[in-house]
Amino acid sequence: MLETALKVLNIIEDYSYEAYIVGGFVRDYIMGIKSNDVDITTNARPKDLIKIFPNANIDNAMYGSITVYINNIRFEITTYRSEGNYLDNRHPDTVDYVDDLKIDIKRRDFTVNAICMDKYGKIVDLFNFRDDIDEKTIKTVINPLTSFKIDSLRILRAVRFATTLDFNLSLEVKEAIRQSKYLLEDLSINRKKEELDKIFSSPNIEKGISLIKELDLVDILYLKNINKVKKCSQVIGVWTVLKVDDIYPFTRNELKLMKDIRISIKNNPLAFETLYYYDLYPCIVAGEIMGISKKEIMDIYEKMPIHKRSDIVIDSYDLINYLNIEDSTIISKLWEEIEVSILNFKVKNDKEVLLNFAKKIYTSINSVKEDANETETTG
Repeated sequence: MLETALKVLNIIEDYSYEAYIVGGFVRDYIMGIKSNDVDITTNARPKDLIKIFPNANIDNAMYGSITVYINNIRFEITTYRSEGNYLDNRHPDTVDYVDDLKIDIKRRDFTVNAICMDKYGKIVDLFNFRDDIDEKTIKTVINPLTSFKIDSLRILRAVRFATTLDFNLSLEVKEAIRQSKYLLEDLSINRKKEELDKIFSSPNIEKGISLIKELDLVDILYLKNINKVKKCSQVIGVWTVLKVDDIYPFTRNELKLMKDIRISIKNNPLAFETLYYYDLYPCIVAGEIMGISKKEIMDIYEKMPIHKRSDIVIDSYDLINYLNIEDSTIISKLWEEIEVSILNFKVKNDKEVLLNFAKKIYTSINSVKEDANETETTG
């Protein structure tokens, strides 16, 4: 990764421009953390970069960014710039390209993300920001109140970096977040969720939750159930406990999964029927929420006589042909009885046994119907 990134810098500089790796990759390199996200900054304009990299994708013409793939690695290359007023607390109304790296560095969010690396792999730290990495402190490049006013997403990014890096927020940043939290009201719910996903999926989630509460962000983020959240290896488990399905954006699959996890919690994820009808993964997540180990659930799962309907040796066509029925309601009832009886070891998963069992159930259903009809007639 680093070798290819330095190659990109050299390609740009061969055209007589400056170029540096900047941001999270450099921070992670200093900390000895593997990173696959490489941002490059340069004084070359977008039109110049397109000439250097003819196959590049133009990400955003206004912000001067292009994307280049080299050795199947994605590199985002952005021209040095200064930015105008932020009318929506997220995006500048104007962008001016500049030739001074210092100007570009000063527009960035946090000091730990504002250190560069040159084409020789040498760290370029124009403002002695490395001290903040050594001291494990999150600070903004400029005054935090101004920084958050410029981009309200930085409020959540500050919490996210403190969580994932296990850093501390500076006192100034904490106070600025408390004073600026109202800015989150107008922040896109999708962007909020993106940052919260990263916080909730971190092994250090407890710190993230603690900061959200300490900084009084619970209400503005609609996280009223946050005190019920426990460390969970699956972020969907955290969202399940928070119960914000109608507030934050989730896919149809995620909504179903959260519903199944909640039902699994209610019905006991160790029960055969719960594992069968709601599947293994929701039960594992439900178990983690309840303090039941994955091993315990897996051990129970392995003991089940069947795990899905296709494990049963007969199918609906067998039932239809054997019993000469077409009523879908009755067939569904038969399947329910068959599945539950197999799961509870009341009947063997054998074709002849199951068909005879189904016939008894069918006869019983018809008998009940006939009694009901006779009662209705005599009445």
